[in-house]
Amino acid sequence: MSELPIESVLAALFLSSFLAATILPGGSEIALLVLIHTRPDLAWPAIAVATVGNTLGSMSTYWLGRLLPNRVQPVNVIRLHRYGYWALLFAWLPVVGDALALGAGWLRLSPWWSLLAFAIGKFLRYLTVAGIWVAVKATLLG
Repeated sequence: MSELPIESVLAALFLSSFLAATILPGGSEIALLVLIHTRPDLAWPAIAVATVGNTLGSMSTYWLGRLLPNRVQPVNVIRLHRYGYWALLFAWLPVVGDALALGAGWLRLSPWWSLLAFAIGKFLRYLTVAGIWVAVKATLLG
């Protein structure tokens, strides 16, 4: 991977991160860790690119939720409305995260506040994943 152009590697990470945050199955953590392992000099750009891609993926799911008619509110969606934007910090969770993004759109929560909550939660997740990897790698290599 170290011989590939930086732009190509980061573009692949962006695509992986974007798709992982949509209703399509997938995970971007492995792509991030492979990139950080092979190119430690790209750790911060990789975290930024993964955060942006994953955030935009959640926003695409949010906008799909906005397309759904908003007539009846099931109990789970009422809970999302109660916890509001704080709940969107957890949009990175598998399965539940897609439902949170879709529900935020369906409830017509502010797209700007939703975007901010998605971005903060996803940044903290990627930062944690990268930090754990660096700590484990340092422990194993002495």
